[in-house]
Amino acid sequence: MNFQRRIFRIIGSALLLAAGSFAQDVKTDYDRAADFNQYKTYSWENVHTQNPLWVDRIKAAVNSALAAKGWTQVESGGNVSIMAMEMTSSHQTLNTYYDSFGGGWGWRGGFGGGFGDATTTEETYRVGTLVVDLFDSNTRKLIWRGSASDTLSDKSDKNIKNLDKGVNKMFDHFPPEQPGR
Repeated sequence: MNFQRRIFRIIGSALLLAAGSFAQDVKTDYDRAADFNQYKTYSWENVHTQNPLWVDRIKAAVNSALAAKGWTQVESGGNVSIMAMEMTSSHQTLNTYYDSFGGGWGWRGGFGGGFGDATTTEETYRVGTLVVDLFDSNTRKLIWRGSASDTLSDKSDKNIKNLDKGVNKMFDHFPPEQPGR
């Protein structure tokens, strides 16, 4: 019995580690030649999303992050133009569960009886990715890109919380520190 408890603890720990692998993935990159000190205003160009309800949510999250950095939104003619795109994709994973541990330790070495019956199930989950691009309005050149990906929930409130968290992480080190400026 003690052995089975240890096995269940090991399996439980492995499941917690696997759940952590679905944590938000945030990436940013920027044009090293761009002088971010010259940018203080921005205007929205376009937000492309499969669900029109997300347009205002994406704008609100980005507006909040940029306002915290001292940037100001203007209706048109900002130093920077922003475009955002939301994409979703489905991913599949296989999960194998063992329903009994059978046997026990054998005298002839090894684990006698194997692990019993195994059941493998296929799970499909959706991942949402938000890409935010900032362009120099005069040159139309991309100066910064951020993306955040996370597993989507069936609960709208949880997805909105993840959107806000992802955008905040995206703009955490914004504007980028530029050596020599």
